[in-house]
Amino acid sequence: MKRGSLFTRLLTAFLAVILACVGVLYVLIYTQMRSSRIDSRIQALKSQARDVAYLSSRLQSDKLNLSLSAAAATKDYLYWKSSRIYDQYGAYTLVVERTGRTTAYYLESAMQDKSLRQMPGTEEMTSYLDRAVQGEEITVTTQSASGPLFTVIVPCVQFNQLTNQNTVIGIVMIQTAAQTIHAVYRDLIWQVALVALGVLVLAGVCAFFLTRQMTRPLSAMSSAAQQMARGDFSARAPEAGSAEIRELAVTFNGMAQQLSTLENSRRDFVANVSHELRSPITSIQGFAQGILDGTVPEEDREKYLRIIVDETHRLSKLIGGLLNLSRMENDTVQLAKTVFDVNEMVRRVLIARMNQIDDKQLNIEANLQEEPCYVLADADQIEQVIINLVDNAVKFTPEGGVLTLSTRTEGSTVYLRVKDNGVGILPQDAPHIFDRFYKADKAHTVGKGTGLGLAICRIIMEKHGQSIRLVSGEGGAEFEITLEKSDPPEERRHADDGLRKD
Repeated sequence: MKRGSLFTRLLTAFLAVILACVGVLYVLIYTQMRSSRIDSRIQALKSQARDVAYLSSRLQSDKLNLSLSAAAATKDYLYWKSSRIYDQYGAYTLVVERTGRTTAYYLESAMQDKSLRQMPGTEEMTSYLDRAVQGEEITVTTQSASGPLFTVIVPCVQFNQLTNQNTVIGIVMIQTAAQTIHAVYRDLIWQVALVALGVLVLAGVCAFFLTRQMTRPLSAMSSAAQQMARGDFSARAPEAGSAEIRELAVTFNGMAQQLSTLENSRRDFVANVSHELRSPITSIQGFAQGILDGTVPEEDREKYLRIIVDETHRLSKLIGGLLNLSRMENDTVQLAKTVFDVNEMVRRVLIARMNQIDDKQLNIEANLQEEPCYVLADADQIEQVIINLVDNAVKFTPEGGVLTLSTRTEGSTVYLRVKDNGVGILPQDAPHIFDRFYKADKAHTVGKGTGLGLAICRIIMEKHGQSIRLVSGEGGAEFEITLEKSDPPEERRHADDGLRKD
């Protein structure tokens, strides 16, 4: 089954997280508001109970003072008050004197409600009285046949003139069914639900636009990658979005630029190699056919056969360079590091190329410091690097020019430079001179190389963990390589023996 797009998956994940957060928030807010509503309801019932307790104490005082009219008025007001409490809170009011006498106000209507028919037992009433005597206001929840009941109990206090103190003469109980209190906060469900729904919709819209903003650069990058897969290396990704996506786009565009450069270099290389192969093959075919056909005079045959041999050597060198580069890039060549004198190696390379040097009447300047100069490296590969650098210098130095080789030591590093005073390297070619398949034909004479020598040099130096660079300057081209300095072979051998003994 095909997976959904990144946009769909991200949006789904965001919405799931938002939904979970809104759900948790809804529960927390609802629970908090419900508790607040219940507490507010209980406090309201306690306030009503205090009013009834005050009226009840006044009623007792009026009776003691034989103020019958005042007592009757207070009693009527108590009935009215209890009626209001029932109408407003769905609760009935009960006054219990310490003598055990119980008076229920508005009991006739209140007891019609089945949820209020359960009265506290004797033991419960005695417990409430004992606690109320201590001045405690009580809130209790009891279970009845019709469901839970909430009861608030407030002491009924009267001032005793004999002791000059307040005396608890009884308690006032206001009892209501739990569902009447629950009804107070039931409307909160819809209120909080509407708010949660609004938050969910708003967060969903924000998540939609945020997800689209995040995935749009990635979609553009995917389209650019598809164009590159079809061979269009000019495609680029927009450098927009978050910092991470912008960094990814910059890296992607850098990769695209490198691929584009590599593709152009590959095409140039194919064109160059085709030309290099076509020229000697054409010469070989033409001269060989002429010799076979007899069109070449007998006295000229040796001359043309020598040309055929030279062109064959040229082909062999080109093919050998391609194979060498391929082996280097595929890590099939392993380093065999030894200690050797790099100055002596430079002299051997120069001696081996004296014929070419004499043909062009070049002047050699060898500034080889610190005799001998020992390094630790693969001698064959470093010699190949020096040969490539010297051959390039000889090729592109005019007759009578100067070829300079120098070595110097700094710390644990040996620096070797090869410099010519030829036509040099153009600025636009300098950044690519070590690239694979690159040939700076604009700077040098066409046909003098295939662009493999410096690429091979770079790979060899990288394998050694060293560097090769083009030294900026005026007049000609100068290359510098670094090598790891080493102790003389004897000292190194003794040091290695000492380590083995330890």
